[in-house]
Amino acid sequence: MNIISYSELTNKEDGKQVTKGINYAIQKNYSIVLMSTLDNAPYNDRIFDTGIIEYEGHNVPKNESSNPEMVDQSLLRPSGNPTENGKFFKEVLNFKQGLREPERVQVYRKLKKGIWVDMGFYELIDAYEKSENLRKVFKFLLKPVINVNQSDNSYLDILHDRKIPGEIQQEVYKRDRGKCRICGSTNNLHFDHILPFSKGGSSKVASNIQLLCARHNLKKGAKFI
Repeated sequence: MNIISYSELTNKEDGKQVTKGINYAIQKNYSIVLMSTLDNAPYNDRIFDTGIIEYEGHNVPKNESSNPEMVDQSLLRPSGNPTENGKFFKEVLNFKQGLREPERVQVYRKLKKGIWVDMGFYELIDAYEKSENLRKVFKFLLKPVINVNQSDNSYLDILHDRKIPGEIQQEVYKRDRGKCRICGSTNNLHFDHILPFSKGGSSKVASNIQLLCARHNLKKGAKFI
């Protein structure tokens, strides 16, 4: 997973200003989601051990309620047009009815202010309503898309790379001071398993995760082939 600044995120998305949590069809062939599992995050997003993301829908805007966190989330605007929640929900219904392939979603996960983790592409596979804190919210399930033309071991490493818990990512980024542990570069950083998952390494402990720049990450990977 690449670690990028917001300006790098914007450049990667052809200059589009991605500011909302759900950005339906913001690109020609995919949507974009911004997520966070930080303690102070406004929404309750989480990643299961399977790598699937449970993403919480948008609150109503502040011009519709003085306390958006206290009222039910909605699929429709007062005008009758769908909200971003509604657009995602409709995509799930079409997918389940066999009318289309699942919506492709590029996911970015907030690491700290101005710093994001490029989680790659996911598929929008499910949506449901849930009661939380005395109100109705919507949850969307996103399944990771992994295209690997390599060994099964490589597939496992990539899958578990996406499952490094948010608190471990934050601990490693702080410990390594946002720099490659080998050369000190702050560009093109990746979370690297010191001992690959396929060889028994864990994604759940900071001692087995480090920051490496792209050059040293590739150089290290070659040693395990």
